[in-house]
Amino acid sequence: MRLFNKVAIIGTGLIGGSLGLFIKKHRLAQEVVGVSRHKKSLGLALKMKAIDRGSLSLDIIRGADLLILATPVETIVNLRKQILKIAGKGCLVTDTGSTKVNIVSFLEKTFPNYIGAHPLAGSEKCGIANASIGLFKNSLCILTPTKKTQKKALDKIKALWVKAGARVVLLSPKEHDRILSFTSHLPHSVAFSLIDSIPDKFLKFASGGLKDTTRIAASSPELWQGIFLTNKINLLESISLFEEGLNKLKFAIKNNDKKLLTHILTRAQKKRIILA
Repeated sequence: MRLFNKVAIIGTGLIGGSLGLFIKKHRLAQEVVGVSRHKKSLGLALKMKAIDRGSLSLDIIRGADLLILATPVETIVNLRKQILKIAGKGCLVTDTGSTKVNIVSFLEKTFPNYIGAHPLAGSEKCGIANASIGLFKNSLCILTPTKKTQKKALDKIKALWVKAGARVVLLSPKEHDRILSFTSHLPHSVAFSLIDSIPDKFLKFASGGLKDTTRIAASSPELWQGIFLTNKINLLESISLFEEGLNKLKFAIKNNDKKLLTHILTRAQKKRIILA
């Protein structure tokens, strides 16, 4: 069943491209257009049939009844005024940003029919080349409505993500950023720091454990510096709590405290088993 007439995706990378593939495959829109900074990305998006038409210019979004902003966090905020001039206030607008308070505060003032979204899918790999039609199947997508959110907008965006195979959860922007600072942003900060602390000459001896633990450190620096800085207060708190835990572990090792060390390791093991 068609949900939209024209869908415009700004940022035809991993997330935007995967959404385009899904929308086109299931004929949820009559047309899907894409905007990117790079001709090569647009060419590949067209070849993969993630979009029907592509452009380096925002003008192509004119007439869209759904606009998906799938760019880095800061870009989403910076483009809003240009987008408004072309798309108009009546367009249904959503985003896929990894932090929400900053984005929502700006976009809901700009677009009456805006609803924030964050699909917890993807990997450390980025770009349209890694897009997949089934990327969101059995994943979690967080929507962040506020008191200003139009019910029709919320229902339509929720329907899109449910059709894509995601389990939808509603959180306030503030709740989202607090929770994700622990479950996503902290792990990335730890992975980046961990691999950076290892001398280059030791990397050839890396085990599977190191590769597994630091896999997400291969993620885009441009993307993650924006995420870190737009969720600064929450992330600093989660890093501080992590440092406290690491110091307890350090204390137990330094003092040969087998009981404390076993307690810390066992508690962590149980948490990880639950996660699995």
